Amino acid sequence: QVHLVESGGGLVQPGGSLTLSCAASGFTFSDSYMRWYRQAPGKKREFVAYITSAGDYSRYTDSVEGRFTISRDNTNNTLNLQMNSLRPEDTAVYYCNALGDYWGEGTLVIVSS
Repeated sequence: QVHLVESGGGLVQPGGSLTLSCAASGFTFSDSYMRWYRQAPGKKREFVAYITSAGDYSRYTDSVEGRFTISRDNTNNTLNLQMNSLRPEDTAVYYCNALGDYWGEGTLVIVSS
């Protein structure tokens, strides 16, 4: 059974940094593209970033390009999202996604002074 558990969210001031993690199990993590999404209050869930199975290519939505970095550890079945220069508009629940169909419970990021 696919199981995804996000962690690392919290309250951070504008301009600050956070690193999110997603612990994955129940599928062959090293064979799977992985994605981060987020959902801000009152808005639809949106794509943030994805990374190939080998971690050799990644892509970002325009609003986070240059500030966020997606990475993975295929030895420990972990997906990460390093978030720098955070803005209030980055406030959202962040979710990892596997195989297109599976979601974690999410981790809340609040960017506020």
